[in-house]
Amino acid sequence: MIYTVTFNPSLDYYVKVNNIKSGIVNRTTAERLAVGGKGLNVSLALKELGDETYALGFVAGFTGKYIREKVIQLGLEHDFIEVSGQSRINVKVRSNTETDINGTGAEIYQNDINKLVKKLKALLKEGDWLVVCGSVPSTLGCTTYADMFKKLKQIKGVNLVVDASGRLLTETLKYKPFFIKPNIYEMCEIFGLNTVPDMEGIFACARELQDMGARNVIVSMGSSGAAMVTETKQSMYVRAARGQVVNSVGAGDSMVAGFIHEYLRSGNYFSALNFAAAAGSACAFTKNLATKEQIEYVESLML
Repeated sequence: MIYTVTFNPSLDYYVKVNNIKSGIVNRTTAERLAVGGKGLNVSLALKELGDETYALGFVAGFTGKYIREKVIQLGLEHDFIEVSGQSRINVKVRSNTETDINGTGAEIYQNDINKLVKKLKALLKEGDWLVVCGSVPSTLGCTTYADMFKKLKQIKGVNLVVDASGRLLTETLKYKPFFIKPNIYEMCEIFGLNTVPDMEGIFACARELQDMGARNVIVSMGSSGAAMVTETKQSMYVRAARGQVVNSVGAGDSMVAGFIHEYLRSGNYFSALNFAAAAGSACAFTKNLATKEQIEYVESLML
C-alpha cells in the first residue's frame, strides 16, 4: 500500500483575470474550486494510475469539511484527523503570470501528531510506501517530519518518500528515505547557492544529499526536465516534454506519483524517472491533474 500524509491540505480557489492590475478592482473571467495539498495530489495521481493508495492528514473547520466531502466524491481512500483552526484556502490567480496566495493552515499540535503516528503504526507493513509531502502549519517546527519518522523507525522495510523544502527535508535524511524530490530552487536554497548550477553541479549537490542519508535523489527542474542520482551510483537526466503550460500546480506531486508507479511496475530507475517527467509535464499542460491517458501520450512524445 502507498500511504500519503498531508499536514496542510487546502481548498484551492482558481481565478482567471484578464490583465490583472494592482490597486483597482479586478473581475474574474473564470473560477473553480479544487482540493489541494501535495500528499493529497500524490494520492489522487496514484489512484488515476491504478495504484492502491490511502491518504492521511489533518483537516479543520468548514474548509476541512469541504475537503473531506470532495475526497469522498473522488473515491479516494482516506482517514483525516480533525484539528483546531481552519484548513487553508489558497488563491491561485491566473493572468499574464501565475500568482499564488497560500493560506497558513490549521492548528496542529503534538497530541494530534501522536494520533497520526498511532494510525501509521497500525497500518504500515514491510514493503509499504509512506509519502510525506509539503509544508506544515506555523504551529509546528522544521523537525516535524523527522520526529515522526523517529517514532516509526521500528517498522522495518517501509519505503519513505519526502517532498519538502529546507530543514523540513534535510532533517529527515538520517532516516534514509528511498527518495527525495527537491526542486531546483529548493536544492539551491539548501546549499546557499545564488544561481542555478550546471548539470555537473546539480549532480554534485544531489550526491551531497545522498551523503546526508537519502538513498535516491530526484531534482525537478520544471521545463528543463529532471535529474537523478541513484543508490546504484547512476547519474541520469531526462528532458521535459514541450507544450503549453496551463497550470503548474500539482506537477511536482504528479512526478512523485509517476516515479513510484513506474518503479513498482518495472524496477528500473531511468524508466521511472522518464515516466515521472511525463507525469509532471502532462499535469502542467492541463488545468487539473492529468489522466493516465494524457500521461502516457506525453510519455510517447519523449521516447
